[in-house]
Amino acid sequence: MVAEAKPIGKNRYRESYGRYLEDFAVGDVYEHRPGRTITESDNTWFTLLTMNQHPLHFDHEYAAKSEFGRVLVNSCLTVSIVTGMSVSDVSQKTIANLGWQEIKLTAPVFIGDTLYAESEVLEIRESKSRPNQGIVSIRTTGKKQTGETVIDFRRAMLIPKRGHAVDDEIDY
Repeated sequence: MVAEAKPIGKNRYRESYGRYLEDFAVGDVYEHRPGRTITESDNTWFTLLTMNQHPLHFDHEYAAKSEFGRVLVNSCLTVSIVTGMSVSDVSQKTIANLGWQEIKLTAPVFIGDTLYAESEVLEIRESKSRPNQGIVSIRTTGKKQTGETVIDFRRAMLIPKRGHAVDDEIDY
C-alpha cells in the first residue's frame, strides 16, 4: 500500500493513498497485502447479491456430487477480491478503469482459501487527449495460500499526473 502524509498546514497532515502516473515504472511488481480468506458468508452473499443461481456456489448437496466435491467460490467474487486487493497500490487515484482483458481462471477457489495478489506494470503512456493524465496497464495475478495461481488478468486505468488527482483538489 502506498501512503503519503501530505502537509496541509502547520503540524497538520492528510493521508493520501495510491500512485500518480509518475510513480509507475514498467516492470515494477507490487505485492498486495494483506491476504483475504474467503468465508462461506462472503460467497453466499455475493452469489445471491449478483443473482447467480448456480447451485454449485451455495448448495452443499449439489456441490458434493460435482467434480469439485464441495462448494465452489463464485468466480466473479474472485475477480472482485483480487482487483480490490490491488486498489491501494495501483488504482487508488484512478480516474477510470478502462477495461479488463484476458481474465483467466486457472484453478478453483474454495471456502477457506486465502487469496494473495500481485500486479506487474506492463505499459505506461501519456494520454493523447488529456494532458494531465496517462494510461497504465498492469497484469494482476491472484494465488491461494498454496502458491497455486487461481486468476490472472490485465487491467488498464486512467491515472492522473502528480498534482491533478481528486484528493489533491479537495480542501475540507
